[in-house]
Amino acid sequence: MATAKPHPEDGEKPGHEHDHDGGGEAGGHDHAHGGVFGERTELIFAIGSGVALATGWLISLRLTGLAPLAFFLIAYGLGGFFTLKEAIENLRKRQFEIDSLMLVAAAGAAALGQWAEGALLLFLFSIGHALEHFAMGRARRAIEALAKLAPERASVRRGDTVVEVPVEDLQIDDIVLVRPNERIASDGVVVAGQSSVDQAPVTGESVPVDKRPVADPAISFERASAEHRVFAGTINGAGALDVRVARKASETTLARVVKMVAEAEAQRSPTQQFTDKFERIFVPSVLIGVGLLMLAFLVIDEPFSVSFYRSMAVLVAASPCALAISVPSAVLSGVARAGRGGVLVKGGGPLENLGTLNAMAFDKTGTLTEGKPRVTDVRPLEAVDERELLAVAVAVEALSDHPLAAAVVRDGGERLGDHPRLVADGASSLTGKGVQARVSGQDAVIGKPGLFDGKDAPVLSEAMRALAEDLEAQGRTVMVVRHGDRFLGALGLMVTPRSAAKGVIARLRTLGVKRIIMLSGDNQTVASGVAKELGLDEARGGLMPADKVAIIRELKAQEGKVAMVGDGVNDAPAMANATVGVAMGAAGSDVALETADVALMADDLSHLPFAVGLSRQTSRIIKQNLWVSLGMVVVLIPATLFGLKIGAAVVFHEGSTLLVVANALRLLAYRDRTA
Repeated sequence: MATAKPHPEDGEKPGHEHDHDGGGEAGGHDHAHGGVFGERTELIFAIGSGVALATGWLISLRLTGLAPLAFFLIAYGLGGFFTLKEAIENLRKRQFEIDSLMLVAAAGAAALGQWAEGALLLFLFSIGHALEHFAMGRARRAIEALAKLAPERASVRRGDTVVEVPVEDLQIDDIVLVRPNERIASDGVVVAGQSSVDQAPVTGESVPVDKRPVADPAISFERASAEHRVFAGTINGAGALDVRVARKASETTLARVVKMVAEAEAQRSPTQQFTDKFERIFVPSVLIGVGLLMLAFLVIDEPFSVSFYRSMAVLVAASPCALAISVPSAVLSGVARAGRGGVLVKGGGPLENLGTLNAMAFDKTGTLTEGKPRVTDVRPLEAVDERELLAVAVAVEALSDHPLAAAVVRDGGERLGDHPRLVADGASSLTGKGVQARVSGQDAVIGKPGLFDGKDAPVLSEAMRALAEDLEAQGRTVMVVRHGDRFLGALGLMVTPRSAAKGVIARLRTLGVKRIIMLSGDNQTVASGVAKELGLDEARGGLMPADKVAIIRELKAQEGKVAMVGDGVNDAPAMANATVGVAMGAAGSDVALETADVALMADDLSHLPFAVGLSRQTSRIIKQNLWVSLGMVVVLIPATLFGLKIGAAVVFHEGSTLLVVANALRLLAYRDRTA
């Protein structure tokens, strides 16, 4: 997972720091599940404790003495085994947590001769935690299931033969044969065959994506378009494919997503940080209060045994088990559900923050508009041949990975036809403005009109300025081309809004996002036209990366929490400064996976309302869980002070713990109802 990026104002973003104290286990109750019965050992011990308790109680109805006591001791041993083990581990870390409180209460009951109630306490506590871990395991299994999507073996072509090899033995550039209806073994590029691939396991796309061979078999995975790329764990359709392996098994998109989602468990959300601080104050306060209650017999005319029993009952009632598990269970379930839906959420912080946003900023190109702009105008200056203009532009842009560059190479190449091609070298990026290189021994520069300001490149001639302004007035994105000491002309490009964009904006408003703006490097005319068509509140054009950062900071000051939605590459600085950075189409981008707090694996904007809705539902469930867990403590403490027995307190106590876990697990079945 990416190293937590520093926040420019607040130090580190909430939720990015690893939990070094709790080991990442929800609530810090990391009971060992291993044992003679495997993962069910704790549950079987708890059931055994209950059986021994019931047997001892039945015998006590007819007999007294050692016979029932023996069974109560067995109940103590089985019910307290994992609790004692956890308490010892906590004490070694100099921590005094809920498990330790339960043991103290059980020991107190035994000291009073209340063996049955002490055994009941340990039985219910152990069965509650065993069932809690079993329920929480469902959320973890939803994550672990991702890891099992990739097949264990792959069919590799070796000359004229095909051999089966373990997936971990695949090497980069191996050619893997993927038969119809097989799972794809590795990230790679299709070099032969055509088929449709179900990418839902990785990207969440509901419709299979058509795949066909790439023209250049040596093209890198990152530069290949979506129709040529395949991901490990996805499912091939009716046609056979030959796939050139681009990443080893441990480095595939699927492997990295599994790792990141698993690591997200260890990230603490803002509410978790609050509950952790609350527990650190609350638990010592309870211990002090219980100690004072033990001395009640000095003030009230009652035996010490009555004061001691009451204090033990209060100790049970005040133990914040449900509070400790309420937030982590919801966060884990939410992260798992998001992962199943093709959305990677890096921990509780982004998950909670996404649901409490007031404003959202979008990049334009490739986010709100189609990722494939087209060259609509080729405007050479007088005395310049159109083919010369295109040849220089295509040569330079072939060395860039910007979406506009890809459009120039694709469409410009088609217009050139059989015309001789030029070759560029020594390319360097002029951040946010353009690119320069050497073509035929002379410097060539292609970029926005604003690039040519006399600092980074020569000032535009009057003819060139008039031509560029004419194209901009028509809503085109303009790219000026200069070669040597001559301006050759300009290219006009146009992108169209995504078909889903207008509906997505409307759905975000129904989810409570109040202000939605667009940030673009294109001129203001182009940006305003797109914003008006999509129903945005505002559009700001002609922006450099630093300008986008300044606007994000301005929005945070005005609106509070702000998300920046972009491609994770050009928008990385703005995403880093936003409360939540959201990357589009992250499945094929290492940079997007690393920089974003939330990554939409598919290049599909409609997944964004799903992510926001899930986050809001997670926040609601967290609040419900906090009300239940804190409410139970508030009710039980006075109840035990006025005579509620330990056994009844434990029943309500553990019942509330299971209730908050069951409530959190509802997130695994979340559906986007705004769609």
